[in-house]
Amino acid sequence: MKIGTDGVLLGAWTSIKHNPFAILDIGAGTGILSLIMAQRTDAEVIEAIEIDDNAYEQCANNFENSPWSDRLFCYHASLLEFANEVDDQYDSIICNPPFYSEDYKTENTSRDLARFQDAMPFEHLVFAAKKFLSKDGVFSVVIPFKEEIYFEELAAKVGLFAVRKLHVRGHKDADIKRSLIEFSFTKTALKTSELIIENGRHNYTEDYINIVKDFYLNM
Repeated sequence: MKIGTDGVLLGAWTSIKHNPFAILDIGAGTGILSLIMAQRTDAEVIEAIEIDDNAYEQCANNFENSPWSDRLFCYHASLLEFANEVDDQYDSIICNPPFYSEDYKTENTSRDLARFQDAMPFEHLVFAAKKFLSKDGVFSVVIPFKEEIYFEELAAKVGLFAVRKLHVRGHKDADIKRSLIEFSFTKTALKTSELIIENGRHNYTEDYINIVKDFYLNM
């Protein structure tokens, strides 16, 4: 779970056309989204939030040992704690949230915390996006395709509208598995596209390679 396709794809896909000065990574895990955004942008402030002790320590260590350590900082806090203590605004908010809402849990508390929606309900995430996103900012998230309509309805209630969307299939005959969605306070025509990750096992499509190749040593 340390680095997954969802996180790399979201970091690589998120728009940076608005040249963000400040970026917030909600639920940073090991910090992959923040590190990708540091590589892609000249943002001077890139802040992350992580609640799990071990993930936070690894995230902070990864930040410290990266070429962009002077621009990266991780808070050891829950999203609600952060929201209650911080009033800053961010030009980009990015999140690969936990979205396993099934009742089943494992014996591994840290893994459950990362995987299960009760650690960060979508309602909390949308509330935070409204609070922290600057007027012309962009909020990007990756969620299961089956949650897309529900998440968009939550966002619309706080004035955030889907402006760009990527539907992801594992292979051409597979169902859509993930939705990458970009939200803005400004309602514009929605641009929707589709991405197929593999032609076959570990045989990646040209479209997928073109999006993520800058973030893998061998791609």
